[in-house]
Amino acid sequence: MVVSIEELRITAANLRKDGLNSQQIADELSLSQDTISWLLAGSKSDDRPTDVRIGWRTIGVKPNRIAAVGTIMADVADEELGFENIDTAVGISINGITFAHEVARNLDCEFTVYRTTDGGDGSGSLSNKYGQVAGKKIIIIDDVLSTGKTMSKTINSIRGAGGEVGLVIVLVNKTMRNEIEGVPLRGVIRAVSV
Repeated sequence: MVVSIEELRITAANLRKDGLNSQQIADELSLSQDTISWLLAGSKSDDRPTDVRIGWRTIGVKPNRIAAVGTIMADVADEELGFENIDTAVGISINGITFAHEVARNLDCEFTVYRTTDGGDGSGSLSNKYGQVAGKKIIIIDDVLSTGKTMSKTINSIRGAGGEVGLVIVLVNKTMRNEIEGVPLRGVIRAVSV
């Protein structure tokens, strides 16, 4: 795990050289897009964004651990909405996909993917290869909520496609928010700078 700001800056720059955009680098490093922009700009000043780096590799390297987290998320969804009131689980690329797949498996509901695009601002599109959202009650799953930009765009994309978003669940909520775009937000873990 990267431990210093300089190591993070080098890692972010190398990921940029590999062709990743700011959103993808933020996903890879579990940092906010604001922090990634600051790192890539090379600023040495004290104006760096407040952020918390989340390392969940211990979970991510073993499918049974991802499944266990997915089971917890499914239990939260059932508690909040009732499993019979959930039609589709949407996973946000890339890190929310495996968790959403496990949630959908546990709830026996459809599954689809929201792909972020190269713009790096959280924009993206819903996949047509998997379950659909039109006329359905949706839960959205992701790994980390930092600024909420991507989540807001995902919610609005689903609404634009005719879906009703009933709940957002993330592995780690790095904010004090309990809702986003009027949708209840639940984090399995809350990690906030103090």
